[in-house]
Formats: sequence, C-alpha cells, structure tokens
Amino acid sequence: MNPDASTIAAGAPIEVDLAPIAEGQDVKVFWRGKPIYISHRTKKQVEAARSVNVASLPDPQSDEARTKSGHEQWLVVIGICTHLGCIPIAHEGSYDGFFCPCHGSVYDTSGRIRQGPAPANLPVPPYTFVSDTKIQIG
Repeated sequence: MNPDASTIAAGAPIEVDLAPIAEGQDVKVFWRGKPIYISHRTKKQVEAARSVNVASLPDPQSDEARTKSGHEQWLVVIGICTHLGCIPIAHEGSYDGFFCPCHGSVYDTSGRIRQGPAPANLPVPPYTFVSDTKIQIG
C-alpha cells in the first residue's frame, strides 16, 4: 500500500533510485513541493569541493558535513537559492556547481555559496541511504 498523491505532497518521505544517474549528472525531484537536486559528482568535483579552505567561505561548512560518509560522490540539496528563493541552474557558474541567474549567486559542487548576494549554502534535506543505490528523502 502506497500513500496517495496528497499525502506525498504534504511531506511523506520519498525514495529515489540512484542507479540510473550517471557520474557527472544531476537530477531534480520534488519533496514537500521543493526541488531537490541529486548530483552524482565526479572524483574531480569531490576533490575540488574538499580542497577548499572552509574559513574562506561566506557560510563555512565542509564538504564532509554536507555529504554522507562512504557516499561522498552524492550531493543532495534543496534547489532554492538562499537569497530570494529562485531556482538555481545545475552545472553552471564559476565553480561548476549551481548558478542563480536572477541575482548572480554562485554555488560550488558542494552547494556552498561562493559569490553573490545569497547569505547561506543550499540546504541539505534530511535523507538516508537505504541501500547503495537508493536514498530516502524526508
């Protein structure tokens, strides 16, 4: 028995199969009416995110704090710009992360704010790995 569409829209947890997401690809799903970006980061993207001096960031947070141990290649963030609530574009901007064209906020491959007016990083929703190829959001 599965919950009906209104229950899911109200915030029931959703499961996402990661198997079809190719390395370097992002997908967008919706949870609680919010866009969720799931990024299958390349080794290069993970290394770039982890090599940043956290103290230099406007909203200091390590990549390790934004991903799950053992699953560092996966980034899961709420795709709403922390400036004014616009939807950023994946794989855009100076850091190959996310770019909000409305006012120019630029996020890196860890969803951390690097340039522009946004005051904070893209939020990480509550999620868990239920298997190596499936996550539950919510």
